[in-house]
This record gives sequence, C-alpha cells and structure tokens, in this order.
Amino acid sequence: MSRPPRARDLVLDAYEEILIAGGERAATMDATARAAGVSKGGLLYHFASKEALEEGLIDRLRTLVDADVAEITTAEEGAVAHYLRTSVLVGDLLDRAMLAVSRLAQGGSAPASSALKDMRERWAEAIRPHVRDGAALDLVLLVSDGLYFNNMLEDRSAAPVPTGAALDALVDLVEKLSID
Repeated sequence: MSRPPRARDLVLDAYEEILIAGGERAATMDATARAAGVSKGGLLYHFASKEALEEGLIDRLRTLVDADVAEITTAEEGAVAHYLRTSVLVGDLLDRAMLAVSRLAQGGSAPASSALKDMRERWAEAIRPHVRDGAALDLVLLVSDGLYFNNMLEDRSAAPVPTGAALDALVDLVEKLSID
C-alpha cells in the first residue's frame, strides 16, 4: 500500500512554514516532521535527506513559476500590467515558496540561489517580448521588485503600496514608458 501523495505536500508545507517563520537553521528534519504531523520515518519515506527536502521545495517553486509565467504570457490585460498587479500579492502559494527558498539561499544554499536566479530570468523572458528594449524591461522588473518589497513591510506607512486608482495610474505610466 502506497502512502497518499498528500503526506508529501504536508511535509513540504511544514518545511516551508518553518523556513518562513524561523529561517534555515530552524528547519530541521525533526522540526519538519513534527510540524507536518508525521513520524520521522514518514518524512524520510518522502525525503531521504535534508537536501532532498530542499530539492522538493525548489521543485515546488519551479512548478509555481511555470504556472505564473503561463499566466503572464496569456493575461488578457497584458503581460506588463498583469506582472505589476500580481507584484502586490503576498501570501499566495508562489509567494510562500519564494520566501522559503529565499531563506534557504540566505543560509548559503547554492541550489536555492540558482532557483531564484532562474525564476527572475524566466519572468524577464516572459516580459521581454512585451516591452520595447532592455531599459524598459529593467523598469518593469524593478518597479515590480519595489511593489513586492514594500508590500511585505509590516509598517506600510513608511513605504505605501499603491492600490486601486493609484495602482492603475502606476501600471499605466510603466506601460507608457515601456511598451512601444
């Protein structure tokens, strides 16, 4: 009898949560098993080592980035507008995976750093056909970074994130400056 695939996702969810809340040092195999509500043997059934657990999380990130790139390239509102608008979302599955993999990279994980670099390159490739040149691509990516970073701040009064009409105006301005 095989174990349900849901157990694997529960382990990855727990690992992700520990990384986000406590960082790479807190994300031990024992802590992950406890948080997932599985035995250490159950954890090891799905992930034989901490490296395998890290690889599973990076694979999750890649899968989510694949879906995100597909959304960007087929967005009815246009790639640039969609990319910028989704830069202010925090707490979705992609965001959580990005944060967790970032924690691994901060802890010195070369595969995590490489995955984040690849993610950024994939977004750039998805946006590139929709902007006039390299400078316009940089503008879109950097505005997105700023929106994302400021949205993550607990005290947004120091760096408010535009919403509603203000976000619409920002998206319109970036599109005017970046699209032919």
